[in-house]
Amino acid sequence: MKLVTEQLALIKQGCQEIIREEELKARLEKSIASGKPLRVKAGFDPTAPDLHLGHSVLIQKLKHFQDLGHQVIFLIGDFTGLIGDPSGKSETRPPLTEEEVKANAATYERQIFKILDPEKTVIDFNSRWMKPLQAQDVIRLAARYTVARMLEREDFHKRYTSQTPISIHEFLYPLIQGYDSVALKADVELGGTDQKFNLLVGRDLQREYGQTPQVVLTMPLLEGLDGVQKMSKSLGNYVGIDEPAKEMFGKLMSISDNLMLRYYELLTDITPNELTNLKNDLAEGKKHPRQVKEDLAKEIVTRYHSADAAEHEAREFIRVLREKEVPEDIEEIIIKKGDIPTIRFQTLPAEKGIDIDLPYLLVTTGTAATTSEARRLINQGGVQVDGEKVTEMKIKLSPAASRILKVGKRRFKKVMLSD
Repeated sequence: MKLVTEQLALIKQGCQEIIREEELKARLEKSIASGKPLRVKAGFDPTAPDLHLGHSVLIQKLKHFQDLGHQVIFLIGDFTGLIGDPSGKSETRPPLTEEEVKANAATYERQIFKILDPEKTVIDFNSRWMKPLQAQDVIRLAARYTVARMLEREDFHKRYTSQTPISIHEFLYPLIQGYDSVALKADVELGGTDQKFNLLVGRDLQREYGQTPQVVLTMPLLEGLDGVQKMSKSLGNYVGIDEPAKEMFGKLMSISDNLMLRYYELLTDITPNELTNLKNDLAEGKKHPRQVKEDLAKEIVTRYHSADAAEHEAREFIRVLREKEVPEDIEEIIIKKGDIPTIRFQTLPAEKGIDIDLPYLLVTTGTAATTSEARRLINQGGVQVDGEKVTEMKIKLSPAASRILKVGKRRFKKVMLSD
């Protein structure tokens, strides 16, 4: 096991706050002396089926502890997921059904092993200790915390002062998350900065139950592709760790140069000194931002797919975006005339084809989410057919020849009509 100073250097990398660092140092020293690894926990509510790079910030830090020889516990909040995490919410969050939670949790188990070592990772579910509790047990747990302390939490305080409703069950969320640390006898708990209050509840409850309070380590919230808001699937500014390599590479190449450095810091194993040198090289013009961004995209695609996939997507990106060519693996879609609503096309006898509604075609091929979005893209010049921008809302489609649709910079489809 590495020396305390070496372990602290890796643990602190990219970290926002440690509560308290001297306690962590003492625990690391005790761990080295006893040969007993620390129990390091991070909880994830299965609120959506896919993990994204924002989640991977915490998982990557778990990997750091794992590499240092400590016991990592990936806790799936299948019980707390039924409540709904109120952190940062301005209104009561609707809870998920048990079926939704189970389905989402199953995908997490597969995805996390793209980062963590499956042989060294403990996956647990907080329903294991929460479901057996009786009503009187929950009442005793609630008696260990006060409403006044709950209202110190920023989002609860804002909602209370603005007279926005707070449901009683929302107070249970931080209590149960804190009790998870008691049940697991956690030495360290990781979480995003928006989870700080809940993590501190864990410290308080461990004291109440006669345990040594866990060390709390918070990680920054990763900005999404827009560089402004937290990465979130609901906001559409995310990169899913289970996404195809092409989507992942293209999205990462779309980020700003400033955000690129942030992603290097939080999503890769770059050291603080290496990051400083990289920033200096960019500032002095020794390295071009585009190449540095491409290196980042290749590193992340390699982690979640393979080195071959990363190299392929890098070549494709250059070929398609810089050289304005069509991708090699473009998807071909056959549109059956009989499946098209009659209001969406007009028959052209002379050409044995049709004049089809373009917004409808974009939605049908999956290159636009709605017809209103498709119309907006067409009006803004974001749609090409066979390499030419289109402004009309109809195009000709024939069984005799395919048409190449391009929406934005990266969405391509080959379309052909079938009788």
